[in-house]
Amino acid sequence: MSNQPIADYALLSDCRSAALVSAAGSVDWLCFPRFDSPSVFGRILGEAAGHWSVRAAGVRGSSRRYLGPSMVLETRHRTDDGDLTVTDALVLGSGRRGHDLGDGSPGTLLRSLACTRGSVDVEFECAPRPGYGLLEPVLRGVPGGLLITAGGEVLTLSSPVALEHDGGTASATLRLRAGESVAFALHRPTSGGEDPVFWDQKEMDRRLADTLEGWTSWSGIHQNYRGPWQDLVAGSGRVLQALSYYPTGAIVAAPTTSLPEVAGGTRNWDYRYTWVRDASMTLQALWVAACPDEAGTFFQFLATAAARQLAAGEDLHIMYGIGGERELPERELSHLPGWRGSAPVRVGNGAWDQRQLDVYGELLDAAATMRDSVAELAPETLRFLADAADVAAARWRSPDQGIWEVRGEPRHFLYSKLMCWVAVDRAIGLAALLRTTDRVPGWTAAREEIRESICTHGWNEAAGAYTQSYGAAELDASALMLGIVGFLEGMDPRFLATVEAVEERLTDSRGLVYRYLADDGLPGGEGAFLLCTFWLAHALALAGRTERAREVFERAAGFATDLGLMAEEIAPDGPELLGNFPQAFSHIGLVNAAWAIGEAERRSREENARGGDGGEQEPR
Repeated sequence: MSNQPIADYALLSDCRSAALVSAAGSVDWLCFPRFDSPSVFGRILGEAAGHWSVRAAGVRGSSRRYLGPSMVLETRHRTDDGDLTVTDALVLGSGRRGHDLGDGSPGTLLRSLACTRGSVDVEFECAPRPGYGLLEPVLRGVPGGLLITAGGEVLTLSSPVALEHDGGTASATLRLRAGESVAFALHRPTSGGEDPVFWDQKEMDRRLADTLEGWTSWSGIHQNYRGPWQDLVAGSGRVLQALSYYPTGAIVAAPTTSLPEVAGGTRNWDYRYTWVRDASMTLQALWVAACPDEAGTFFQFLATAAARQLAAGEDLHIMYGIGGERELPERELSHLPGWRGSAPVRVGNGAWDQRQLDVYGELLDAAATMRDSVAELAPETLRFLADAADVAAARWRSPDQGIWEVRGEPRHFLYSKLMCWVAVDRAIGLAALLRTTDRVPGWTAAREEIRESICTHGWNEAAGAYTQSYGAAELDASALMLGIVGFLEGMDPRFLATVEAVEERLTDSRGLVYRYLADDGLPGGEGAFLLCTFWLAHALALAGRTERAREVFERAAGFATDLGLMAEEIAPDGPELLGNFPQAFSHIGLVNAAWAIGEAERRSREENARGGDGGEQEPR
């Protein structure tokens, strides 16, 4: 089993697929040609599931960074005799810039090695194991490198040096001296019938430089945020873009499967799909961190994936495959032991057919945030958004499984009701763009009914707070969204009481926030949730408590890795990162909380300049 800390990994992306590279220089996760394809390297879930390691012998110390505003990774290793720099990238399409990031990505992992001082012995080992480690390939030396075949899979490894190969593993020991460099590229055809591809050293150098320029151009066009924690926000924006699937506009919740919520536990899920909720929130975070000109592509993707569902009276699915697939049946890979023995390893996700009514609100909230993109949508996509508001208005009274996908009996979850309110509220504001002004009276009536229901049944007098579900006393961090989405103002007494209750009774000893502590029908527990901790910081900012908001924000942001990456949760008994990695939710929370704190501080400065007390803050 793998014991490598999750925080040790770096993310690579070509906006189609993803790889994880350890600090020691081993690629232990890679799925080709899509985020949700079976892994080629999967050692993070099992030692025999494949890896590609490049390491300097006798390393004394290492450091790493992303080069400029990119997802190109540079790792520097120091030995007694010399220094080695390894530059890793998933290659972008040649010449693709700006909005075209991800177009034409060739399905290639490139690793470039350069000795910058003295001499270094480099140990090279490439053990591809397609099909989540079930297939041991046949390696054959050919001009330009190795041809790799396994079942129906064909890969090529471009190499300027001769590699030994035995039992499906290629290896070599190289000596590099100062000024010398060598590069390797693992390529998988993105379509059937493509001839094997081999690149020489000159082409690999060119493609690496081109990929760096591609990411830099995207950041230059998109990333204009100026405010607190600017570097963290910019880095999170690039991570969120890296989780997008260019061919369709889909956005994955995370690029991995089955990294657990507790080490050795069974809460291990596949996150390599598009949740309507997560993707919609990602668009809003990108609005802050990166101005997503591609938002219309996502709305079009959903409208296509959900074609006829709403019109036929069906629920909008909570998630889709990144190619628009509707059914994502869950199965277990019993041959993999899982990260630190966290079994079972799952692919697919059994929650795909749950009813979660909040998705309509997140979708319409994202649309309202990006009105300019909505104005340019095709008529059928506009109709889809309007129909989503209609469904929320018609079904908000129904029980569901809630935002946290509880695998038990449906309940009347507060957050689900709240987001149905958001759906009709935002639809009212978008009615002219959606060309549905005739529906406004019905949406307005539904909005008032939902408001009355939440205020009457969502508040629990004994708990002194809004709680997880109607009639329940258990707290839930999602109640913080009452202020964040503008249902309640930041200084509303009941909202302040809920914020205080969460801070006092739903946090661990470090002040990190749990999603909830109620029974959810699943065995075992989980760690503190970074998204929820950022929600608390956001809510405190709305309440005008900016100093406290900063404290909470910095506590959560302190769990970002040296590369600015965040997992889903923090272990209950220590600082270790847990859950699929990197997690879009956590980066979304960081971006939005940073923005909210910056806005609250700006308003306070303006109020003070006018001679006011700067107390109450308007909700976003």
